[in-house]
Amino acid sequence: MNGMSASQINLIVGLGNPGREYEGTRHNVGFQVTAAFMKSLPSVFNRKEKYSSVYWEGRFKGRNLLVQHPLTFMNLSGKAVAALAEARGISPSEIIVAYDDMDLPLGKIRIRKSGSSAGHRGVESLIEYLGTSHFPRLRIGIGRPAAGSIDHVLAEFEDDEKPVLDEILKVSVDALTLSLTRGVGHAMNSFNSISREPEKTTNPGEKPEPC
Repeated sequence: MNGMSASQINLIVGLGNPGREYEGTRHNVGFQVTAAFMKSLPSVFNRKEKYSSVYWEGRFKGRNLLVQHPLTFMNLSGKAVAALAEARGISPSEIIVAYDDMDLPLGKIRIRKSGSSAGHRGVESLIEYLGTSHFPRLRIGIGRPAAGSIDHVLAEFEDDEKPVLDEILKVSVDALTLSLTRGVGHAMNSFNSISREPEKTTNPGEKPEPC
C-alpha cells in the first residue's frame, strides 16, 4: 500500500448482491447509493470488470477516483475490495464503504471512520480481507423488523418507503461528496444528525405519551 494521506478517499465501495433478483432490495442499498453518486458526477467514469467486481474509474477534483461494486455476493465482498485496493496501492483508510444497516431506521445515515461489523456479513468480509476494521463507512438505515431479518433485507422497499429512500439517497450522495472534498470528519459532523424518517401519525384526539 502507498503512503497517501489517510484523510483522502480514493475508493468508494457499495455493498450488495449481484443479479437482477436482488436489484432494489434493502441489502443492495449500498449499490444504489454509489450508483446515485456516479450520476451526480460531471465527468465520465470508465466502467471495467476485474478483481471479481465491476468498477468505475475517473477524475474527481483533479485526482483519480474509483467506485466499486463487488460481484462476489455479500459475504465475500472483502476479497474483491482487497484485490482492487492492493493493485492500486490504496490503503484501508482511503476506502469508504456504503452499506445497509438494520440498527438504523430508514431515513437515517451514520458515517464512521472505523468500527466493528455489527454482524453485517459484507463488513465482516472486508475486515477479514483488509486485515483491519479501520476504514470509513457510510451506514444507510433500513430498519429492523420484529422477526424475519433475512426476508427483510432481501425484500424490496415498500411503496410508502420509496420517497424516504429517494431523499436519503440524495443525502448520502452529499455525504460522500463532502467526505471526498473535506474529509470524513466534516461529513460526520454535517450528516450524522440528519433524519428523513417517515412522519408518524396519531389518531384524532390521541395525545402522545411522555418518554
